[in-house]
Amino acid sequence: MSQDILKIIRILKRSYPEAKCSLVHQDPFQLLVSTILSAQCTDKKVNEVTPKLFAKYPESAKLAKAPLEKIESIIQPTGFYRQKAKSLKSMSEDLVSKYTGQVPAQMNQLVQLRGVGRKTANVVLGNAFGRPDGVVVDTHVGRISRLLGLSKHKDPEKVEQDLNKIIPKKDWVIFSHLLIEHGRQICKSGRPKCSECPLKSLCPKLGLNNPPVPGDVM
Repeated sequence: MSQDILKIIRILKRSYPEAKCSLVHQDPFQLLVSTILSAQCTDKKVNEVTPKLFAKYPESAKLAKAPLEKIESIIQPTGFYRQKAKSLKSMSEDLVSKYTGQVPAQMNQLVQLRGVGRKTANVVLGNAFGRPDGVVVDTHVGRISRLLGLSKHKDPEKVEQDLNKIIPKKDWVIFSHLLIEHGRQICKSGRPKCSECPLKSLCPKLGLNNPPVPGDVM
């Protein structure tokens, strides 16, 4: 394990001490639902929608029986709401029929649920159960990992494989939260604030083809 990656983690932890999962949830089911809704949608918007959804359908048994059009009307602001509504209903039906209504804590079981891929499963496993199967790779994590030279791949699963090899397992969950926060605050796509970046001495900026932003040192 290189000293650079340990230094990167240490700097990020110091820079973003409050970094955590930004999806508001009370239990694994709520986190699973919220993560499905977060596809192509901001966490902020998801958090605006889920209180109404969970007030009406707080558990898988109730969401499984909910009319599709009712689910659609509530989650419409998150985008792609028809597909997401089908995923939520089907996922809830499977939880009821296969897992007594509870969210399973195994990767191979989670990814069998509709609307759940490795990223979603890792979010739930890491944040709800404290037992991630790998690093969560969203657009921020993938993009910044490539800039830092931690991975050369664009496929999220290949990026995850690269990160799993070099990130200490105890940091798998927090590392994604740290990079997401870094991507939101400093390393913004198209407008990176390189002059303010706490990682500027360690970042080779691989693949960074964006024009310089006034005040930024590229």
